[in-house]
Amino acid sequence: MTTRTLNVLVWGENRHEQAEPHVAEIYPDGMHNAIRRGVEARLGERAKVATATLDDPEHGLTEEVLAGTDVLTWWGHAAHGEVADEVVERVHRHVLSGMGLVVLHSGHWSKIFTKLMGTTCTLRWRSDNDRELVWTVNPAHPIARGVPHPIEIPAQEMYGEQFDIPTPDELIFISSFSGGEVFRSGCTFLRGNGKIFYFSPGDQDYPVYHHPDVLQVIANGVEWAAGDPDRRALPTLLRYDRDDFFNGQGYRGAMHNKDAG
Repeated sequence: MTTRTLNVLVWGENRHEQAEPHVAEIYPDGMHNAIRRGVEARLGERAKVATATLDDPEHGLTEEVLAGTDVLTWWGHAAHGEVADEVVERVHRHVLSGMGLVVLHSGHWSKIFTKLMGTTCTLRWRSDNDRELVWTVNPAHPIARGVPHPIEIPAQEMYGEQFDIPTPDELIFISSFSGGEVFRSGCTFLRGNGKIFYFSPGDQDYPVYHHPDVLQVIANGVEWAAGDPDRRALPTLLRYDRDDFFNGQGYRGAMHNKDAG
């Protein structure tokens, strides 16, 4: 675990809260602020937590903001298509360079998560006020620190398999529901120099982001995903001379001159 102060950005679509009164009643200042408070309460002085939303200029995800962000959390649902492709490319580059990413619930279908996974990221779902049990299958993992086995979420949307993602690098949690469904609800991936944690609990229609154990998992995920800002860089292809193991020379790739002539 890092001991320095982490710069965390909680990103939320913030559309359901504005358009649907019952969601606004549960989250009067947005899910993003509920998540922010949960991370702040659990990480304390170890983290500086800010928020951004879809309607902010450049969705609040400017080059300057991302360059200063250690971990980005992402919640989206109804407006994935409104996220600008150039912003997705920017976030993608920063994740590959070492920025941590925590993707929550319906963020599984976001442009950034599907781009990083390279699959459809589709799943089975049912929204009818189900009970979710989140079972820890990797209790030694730092993301599972301090959470009960299982976490009980009394009211939640059902997510079930098949979940079309690549085989996770680590599987930490699986969830079960009253219909007999199971779901890989907490898993990690490495992409480039970046660490990604996907955690599924958190539908907008239920007060899941007020649940203390869910917030503990998210805070643990933020700490786990944090990279070293002094080593933030894209993996780079270098050419090395014989007997020189330390001083690679830049190489732009085989297609750098495709437009020549």
